[in-house]
Amino acid sequence: MILRWTLLVVLYFTITTYPVMSQVSFQPKNVNNDWKGIIYRYETTGMATLHTNGFSIAYNKGKIRTYYKTTYYHIEAGFLKDAREQNQNRNIPISFNKVSQSFKFGKQHYFYNVRAGKGTKILLTDKARRQGVSVGYNYEGGFSLGVLRPYYLELVYNYEENGRYYNELRTEKYSLENADKFLDFNSIFSGASGGKGWSEISIVPGIQGKLGLFFSIGSMDQYTKNIELGIMGDLYIKKIPIMVETPAVSSKPYFINFYLTVELGKKYN
Repeated sequence: MILRWTLLVVLYFTITTYPVMSQVSFQPKNVNNDWKGIIYRYETTGMATLHTNGFSIAYNKGKIRTYYKTTYYHIEAGFLKDAREQNQNRNIPISFNKVSQSFKFGKQHYFYNVRAGKGTKILLTDKARRQGVSVGYNYEGGFSLGVLRPYYLELVYNYEENGRYYNELRTEKYSLENADKFLDFNSIFSGASGGKGWSEISIVPGIQGKLGLFFSIGSMDQYTKNIELGIMGDLYIKKIPIMVETPAVSSKPYFINFYLTVELGKKYN
Protein backbone atom coordinates (compact mmCIF):
# COMPACT_ATOMS: atom_id res chain seq x y z
CA MET A 1 0.00 0.00 0.00
CA ILE A 2 2.79 2.44 0.96
CA LEU A 3 4.69 1.64 -2.24
CA ARG A 4 1.56 2.26 -4.32
CA TRP A 5 0.92 5.65 -2.71
CA THR A 6 4.56 6.57 -3.12
CA LEU A 7 4.44 5.78 -6.83
CA LEU A 8 1.24 7.79 -7.21
CA VAL A 9 2.81 10.85 -5.52
CA VAL A 10 5.92 10.64 -7.71
CA LEU A 11 3.76 10.28 -10.82
CA TYR A 12 1.63 13.27 -9.79
CA PHE A 13 4.61 15.60 -9.34
CA THR A 14 6.18 14.36 -12.55
CA ILE A 15 3.04 15.16 -14.54
CA THR A 16 2.43 18.58 -12.92
CA THR A 17 6.04 19.82 -13.18
CA TYR A 18 6.85 18.55 -16.69
CA PRO A 19 5.24 21.52 -18.56
CA VAL A 20 7.31 23.96 -16.50
CA MET A 21 10.53 22.03 -17.00
CA SER A 22 9.89 21.77 -20.73
CA GLN A 23 9.89 25.56 -21.03
CA VAL A 24 13.31 26.08 -19.44
CA SER A 25 16.35 24.17 -20.61
CA PHE A 26 19.10 23.84 -18.04
CA GLN A 27 22.69 23.32 -19.02
CA PRO A 28 24.11 20.01 -17.78
CA LYS A 29 26.93 20.33 -15.32
CA ASN A 30 29.87 18.37 -16.63
CA VAL A 31 32.93 17.24 -14.73
CA ASN A 32 34.85 20.35 -15.79
CA ASN A 33 32.04 22.61 -14.51
CA ASP A 34 31.98 24.40 -17.88
CA TRP A 35 28.19 24.46 -18.24
CA LYS A 36 25.89 26.42 -15.97
CA GLY A 37 22.39 27.88 -16.21
CA ILE A 38 20.25 28.03 -19.32
CA ILE A 39 21.55 26.62 -22.59
CA TYR A 40 22.17 29.13 -25.39
CA ARG A 41 24.03 27.80 -28.37
CA TYR A 42 24.26 30.88 -30.60
CA GLU A 43 24.60 34.63 -30.31
CA THR A 44 24.11 37.54 -32.72
CA THR A 45 25.17 41.07 -31.82
CA GLY A 46 25.53 44.53 -33.27
CA MET A 47 28.43 46.78 -32.30
CA ALA A 48 29.27 50.47 -32.41
CA THR A 49 32.92 51.43 -31.99
CA LEU A 50 34.77 54.68 -31.43
CA HIS A 51 38.52 54.48 -31.90
CA THR A 52 41.49 56.80 -31.89
CA ASN A 53 41.05 57.92 -35.50
CA GLY A 54 37.48 57.17 -36.47
CA PHE A 55 34.45 54.98 -35.89
CA SER A 56 32.80 51.80 -37.17
CA ILE A 57 29.73 49.59 -36.92
CA ALA A 58 29.82 45.80 -36.95
CA TYR A 59 27.85 42.56 -36.84
CA ASN A 60 28.88 39.37 -35.02
CA LYS A 61 27.49 35.86 -35.26
CA GLY A 62 28.82 33.55 -32.58
CA LYS A 63 28.62 29.98 -31.36
CA ILE A 64 28.62 29.49 -27.58
CA ARG A 65 30.96 26.57 -26.95
CA THR A 66 30.80 26.65 -23.13
CA TYR A 67 29.81 29.16 -20.48
CA TYR A 68 33.37 30.49 -20.70
CA LYS A 69 34.06 30.38 -24.44
CA THR A 70 32.35 31.77 -27.54
CA THR A 71 33.73 31.77 -31.07
CA TYR A 72 32.34 34.24 -33.59
CA TYR A 73 32.51 35.59 -37.13
CA HIS A 74 32.79 39.33 -37.51
CA ILE A 75 32.13 41.89 -40.25
CA GLU A 76 32.71 45.61 -39.77
CA ALA A 77 32.61 48.81 -41.80
CA GLY A 78 34.26 52.02 -40.66
CA PHE A 79 35.94 55.31 -41.41
CA LEU A 80 39.50 56.33 -40.57
CA LYS A 81 41.14 59.72 -40.62
CA ASP A 82 44.67 60.98 -40.20
CA ALA A 83 45.48 62.57 -36.86
CA ARG A 84 46.92 65.56 -38.76
CA GLU A 85 43.60 66.45 -40.40
CA GLN A 86 42.14 69.78 -39.31
CA ASN A 87 38.97 71.52 -40.43
CA GLN A 88 39.71 75.03 -41.68
CA ASN A 89 37.72 77.79 -43.31
CA ARG A 90 39.15 80.90 -44.88
CA ASN A 91 35.81 82.66 -44.35
CA ILE A 92 36.07 84.38 -47.71
CA PRO A 93 33.20 86.84 -48.24
CA ILE A 94 30.46 85.84 -50.67
CA SER A 95 32.09 85.39 -54.04
CA PHE A 96 31.50 83.29 -57.12
CA ASN A 97 27.83 83.37 -56.03
CA LYS A 98 28.62 81.07 -53.12
CA VAL A 99 30.13 81.03 -49.64
CA SER A 100 33.35 79.25 -48.78
CA GLN A 101 33.02 75.97 -46.87
CA SER A 102 35.40 74.22 -44.50
CA PHE A 103 38.20 72.05 -45.88
CA LYS A 104 41.11 69.96 -44.69
CA PHE A 105 44.39 71.32 -45.93
CA GLY A 106 46.69 68.67 -47.37
CA LYS A 107 44.08 65.89 -47.40
CA GLN A 108 44.29 63.61 -50.44
CA HIS A 109 41.80 60.80 -49.80
CA TYR A 110 38.90 59.75 -47.65
CA PHE A 111 39.65 56.33 -46.22
CA TYR A 112 37.11 53.65 -45.33
CA ASN A 113 37.74 50.05 -44.39
CA VAL A 114 35.80 46.81 -44.21
CA ARG A 115 37.05 44.16 -41.78
CA ALA A 116 36.09 40.51 -41.73
CA GLY A 117 37.45 37.88 -39.41
CA LYS A 118 37.03 35.21 -36.78
CA GLY A 119 37.46 35.69 -33.07
CA THR A 120 37.14 34.13 -29.64
CA LYS A 121 35.66 35.52 -26.42
CA ILE A 122 36.81 34.09 -23.09
CA LEU A 123 35.13 34.79 -19.76
CA LEU A 124 37.55 35.05 -16.87
CA THR A 125 35.15 35.36 -13.94
CA ASP A 126 32.48 33.06 -12.57
CA LYS A 127 30.39 35.62 -10.69
CA ALA A 128 27.76 36.63 -13.22
CA ARG A 129 24.33 35.12 -13.25
CA ARG A 130 21.31 37.19 -14.24
CA GLN A 131 22.35 40.53 -12.77
CA GLY A 132 26.10 40.28 -12.31
CA VAL A 133 28.99 41.73 -14.30
CA SER A 134 31.64 39.35 -15.58
CA VAL A 135 35.00 40.17 -17.12
CA GLY A 136 36.64 38.56 -20.11
CA TYR A 137 38.89 39.10 -23.08
CA ASN A 138 38.66 38.51 -26.79
CA TYR A 139 41.02 38.23 -29.71
CA GLU A 140 40.34 38.35 -33.42
CA GLY A 141 42.12 38.17 -36.76
CA GLY A 142 41.17 38.34 -40.41
CA PHE A 143 41.12 40.44 -43.54
CA SER A 144 40.86 44.20 -43.99
CA LEU A 145 39.79 45.89 -47.20
CA GLY A 146 40.77 49.55 -47.49
CA VAL A 147 38.74 51.88 -49.71
CA LEU A 148 40.28 55.16 -50.91
CA ARG A 149 38.10 57.96 -52.30
CA PRO A 150 39.72 61.12 -53.73
CA TYR A 151 39.28 64.32 -51.75
CA TYR A 152 38.31 67.35 -53.84
CA LEU A 153 38.91 71.06 -53.29
CA GLU A 154 37.55 74.13 -55.03
CA LEU A 155 40.65 76.00 -56.21
CA VAL A 156 40.85 79.59 -57.38
CA TYR A 157 42.49 80.14 -60.77
CA ASN A 158 43.31 83.61 -62.11
CA TYR A 159 43.39 84.25 -65.86
CA GLU A 160 43.50 87.17 -68.28
CA GLU A 161 41.12 87.74 -71.18
CA ASN A 162 41.06 90.81 -73.42
CA GLY A 163 43.18 92.74 -71.00
CA ARG A 164 40.94 91.97 -68.03
CA TYR A 165 41.70 89.63 -65.11
CA TYR A 166 39.19 87.08 -63.90
CA ASN A 167 38.91 84.48 -61.16
CA GLU A 168 37.60 80.99 -61.81
CA LEU A 169 36.72 78.15 -59.46
CA ARG A 170 37.78 74.63 -60.45
CA THR A 171 36.94 71.48 -58.51
CA GLU A 172 40.01 69.26 -58.49
CA LYS A 173 41.58 66.34 -56.66
CA TYR A 174 45.28 66.15 -55.95
CA SER A 175 47.67 65.26 -58.77
CA LEU A 176 51.32 65.84 -59.55
CA GLU A 177 50.26 68.43 -62.14
CA ASN A 178 48.32 70.59 -59.67
CA ALA A 179 50.40 69.86 -56.57
CA ASP A 180 51.61 73.46 -56.19
CA LYS A 181 48.06 74.79 -56.45
CA PHE A 182 46.48 72.11 -54.25
CA LEU A 183 48.98 72.80 -51.47
CA ASP A 184 48.81 76.59 -51.76
CA PHE A 185 46.59 77.71 -48.89
CA ASN A 186 45.75 81.02 -50.58
CA SER A 187 44.51 79.23 -53.72
CA ILE A 188 41.89 77.21 -51.82
CA PHE A 189 38.39 78.60 -51.79
CA SER A 190 36.50 75.70 -50.22
CA GLY A 191 36.08 72.02 -49.82
CA ALA A 192 34.05 70.37 -52.58
CA SER A 193 30.67 68.75 -52.04
CA GLY A 194 30.67 65.38 -50.29
CA GLY A 195 29.41 63.45 -53.31
CA LYS A 196 32.59 63.78 -55.35
CA GLY A 197 34.95 60.88 -55.98
CA TRP A 198 32.69 57.86 -55.53
CA SER A 199 33.28 56.75 -59.12
CA GLU A 200 37.04 56.86 -58.56
CA ILE A 201 37.51 54.66 -55.52
CA SER A 202 40.44 52.27 -55.27
CA ILE A 203 40.81 49.13 -53.15
CA VAL A 204 43.80 48.15 -50.98
CA PRO A 205 43.76 44.68 -49.35
CA GLY A 206 45.29 43.92 -45.98
CA ILE A 207 44.95 42.07 -42.68
CA GLN A 208 43.53 43.08 -39.32
CA GLY A 209 43.55 41.98 -35.71
CA LYS A 210 42.45 43.13 -32.29
CA LEU A 211 42.78 42.30 -28.61
CA GLY A 212 40.21 43.54 -26.11
CA LEU A 213 38.94 43.39 -22.55
CA PHE A 214 35.15 43.29 -22.13
CA PHE A 215 32.65 43.64 -19.32
CA SER A 216 29.49 41.59 -19.74
CA ILE A 217 26.33 42.55 -17.86
CA GLY A 218 24.34 39.46 -16.90
CA SER A 219 26.36 37.10 -19.08
CA MET A 220 23.88 34.26 -18.55
CA ASP A 221 20.95 36.43 -19.61
CA GLN A 222 19.27 35.97 -22.99
CA TYR A 223 20.42 39.42 -24.06
CA THR A 224 24.07 40.34 -24.65
CA LYS A 225 25.20 43.65 -23.16
CA ASN A 226 28.94 44.20 -23.37
CA ILE A 227 31.31 47.12 -23.08
CA GLU A 228 34.73 46.47 -24.57
CA LEU A 229 37.99 48.37 -24.80
CA GLY A 230 41.27 47.39 -26.37
CA ILE A 231 43.70 47.83 -29.23
CA MET A 232 43.15 47.12 -32.93
CA GLY A 233 45.46 47.14 -35.93
CA ASP A 234 45.29 47.07 -39.74
CA LEU A 235 48.18 46.37 -42.10
CA TYR A 236 47.87 46.96 -45.87
CA ILE A 237 50.00 45.94 -48.82
CA LYS A 238 50.98 49.55 -49.53
CA LYS A 239 50.98 52.99 -47.95
CA ILE A 240 47.59 54.65 -47.47
CA PRO A 241 47.78 58.27 -48.74
CA ILE A 242 45.15 60.00 -46.59
CA MET A 243 47.35 63.11 -46.62
CA VAL A 244 49.55 64.36 -49.46
CA GLU A 245 53.10 63.22 -48.84
CA THR A 246 55.61 66.03 -48.35
CA PRO A 247 59.03 66.23 -46.69
CA ALA A 248 57.14 66.86 -43.43
CA VAL A 249 54.25 64.40 -43.94
CA SER A 250 54.62 60.71 -44.73
CA SER A 251 52.03 57.99 -45.31
CA LYS A 252 52.11 54.56 -43.72
CA PRO A 253 50.67 51.11 -44.56
CA TYR A 254 49.37 50.41 -41.06
CA PHE A 255 47.00 51.83 -38.44
CA ILE A 256 47.03 51.08 -34.71
CA ASN A 257 44.10 52.40 -32.68
CA PHE A 258 42.70 52.14 -29.19
CA TYR A 259 38.96 51.54 -29.20
CA LEU A 260 35.80 51.54 -27.09
CA THR A 261 32.88 49.34 -28.20
CA VAL A 262 29.28 48.93 -27.10
CA GLU A 263 27.88 45.52 -28.08
CA LEU A 264 24.19 44.57 -27.87
CA GLY A 265 22.52 41.40 -29.04
CA LYS A 266 20.67 38.21 -28.24
CA LYS A 267 21.42 34.58 -27.46
CA TYR A 268 19.28 31.75 -28.76
CA ASN A 269 19.20 27.98 -29.34
